Amino acid sequence: MLPAEHRLREPELFRLATRRGRRSGNSELVVHAVTGEEIQGTLVGFVVPKRVYPRAVDRNRTKRQLRHLMRERLVIIPDQTLVVVRALPGIRGRSFAEIETSLDSALTRTLAKLKRFERERMQQMQRNRGELCEAF
Repeated sequence: MLPAEHRLREPELFRLATRRGRRSGNSELVVHAVTGEEIQGTLVGFVVPKRVYPRAVDRNRTKRQLRHLMRERLVIIPDQTLVVVRALPGIRGRSFAEIETSLDSALTRTLAKLKRFERERMQQMQRNRGELCEAF
């Protein structure tokens, strides 16, 4: 199970990750991720809508499976990162191993996009500092 200190529960942080974060997905899952200095630790949240599984027992089982998988992957997620894993209708009927493969694929691509975005942002900040120094 995912440790309590890594669980994302606040609605405004879910919104932040899904609206401003980098994302990648496939037919089963979409993974959103965003970093920020105001974020304390690594937080992971899950969204399994009624549209995917009408019955609560099925939604909860899927969230439990995803929490278990993400617990093992916390070490590859940078500190001060929010991650939201959203299930899509394609996840229905998938085995645990198929969900694991799908999550690995989407998470790897999302973290690569996030790393690339952060690197470009740092380069832009350095260029801006250089321009400011030249102005004086």
